[in-house]
Amino acid sequence: MKVYLDNNASTPIDPLVIKEMEPYINEFYGNPSSGHWLGKKGRGAIENSRNQVAKLIGAKPKEIIFTSGGSESNNMALKGIAFAYRKKGSHIITSVIEHPAIINPCKYLEANGFKVTYVGVERDGRVNPKDIEEVMTDETILVSIMHANNETGTTQPIADISKICKKKGIYFHTDAAQTVGKIRVDVDDLGIDMLSIAGHKFYASKGIGALYIKEGVEVESLIHGANHEMGKRAGTENVPGIVGLGKASQIASENMNEYNKKVSYLRDLLHEKLKSIARTNLNGHPKERLPNTLNLSFTGIDSSQMLSKLEDIALSTGSACHDSVREPSAVLTEMGITRELALGAVRFSLGRFNTEKEINYVVDEIKKLLEIRT
Repeated sequence: MKVYLDNNASTPIDPLVIKEMEPYINEFYGNPSSGHWLGKKGRGAIENSRNQVAKLIGAKPKEIIFTSGGSESNNMALKGIAFAYRKKGSHIITSVIEHPAIINPCKYLEANGFKVTYVGVERDGRVNPKDIEEVMTDETILVSIMHANNETGTTQPIADISKICKKKGIYFHTDAAQTVGKIRVDVDDLGIDMLSIAGHKFYASKGIGALYIKEGVEVESLIHGANHEMGKRAGTENVPGIVGLGKASQIASENMNEYNKKVSYLRDLLHEKLKSIARTNLNGHPKERLPNTLNLSFTGIDSSQMLSKLEDIALSTGSACHDSVREPSAVLTEMGITRELALGAVRFSLGRFNTEKEINYVVDEIKKLLEIRT
């Protein structure tokens, strides 16, 4: 049996999403900017998808800009605000546990004259809103904090942070690649100005994403060319990908409660069974986390070696290898987790298509490894 438990890295494309995309690959292939019937067919499909994505996050359709994925959306948000409001200030705040798609654009901005403050997190992986408020200055123009961490699944107090930003007149962006399509996300409830979406994190294809930009927020374009995406992102639109993202958004909207109930049950079942066969440590917040994510450290075990023996099970360690020297996950290290425990960490990220039979199989295979080891 082959089992896929790496859904935070990428999900399979839902068969219903593939079915929706196929006509725009095989039949309706025209440029959506063209004035003829084939172009109009593509344009209509794009606007229908824009409505579907907007509905998923409680936004207005005109606030949705389609991109190539989460990384482009994050770059557009950070660089777009930085260069649009540089005369107002040059200070940006983010956290030490952000995805590289936030950290590296911030490093780029630092190299181009901006100042970036990286706030720490508490032991449970959450940012303290007070820590963000304390480092704000008159030069601060943007705060960017991820909605949920990709390794631990821990969710951040976004609404509380947004209140501070509003009070100070500072723009607020959240990387929601791990939350959109998994848990309820409402941009008004969160109080954010920008939000990044990655299609392949919730059963759409790779190479498609979106950026929510609240009406009235000005963002400098990254890609210049023709007047696509309301003049904010040039380039002929990826119609099949956009159609797939729209369909994935519709499916997520209609099945959110069912999805949450199923994956949280399987996650907790997996956790209980693993605790019964090994000494483990939960990494991240025990409650404020994604329903599909379980990050565990196996005491006294090198997780990379364990995963290399689980050839039919797709999992992630979160650690990095450089020149054959294994380094612990930077996220776990920043949370204050010891090197030994961090090197024993495994991320189990479940998805819509996982089953209880697969969970039992994974536990049995890990148990066999542990028995051989002892």
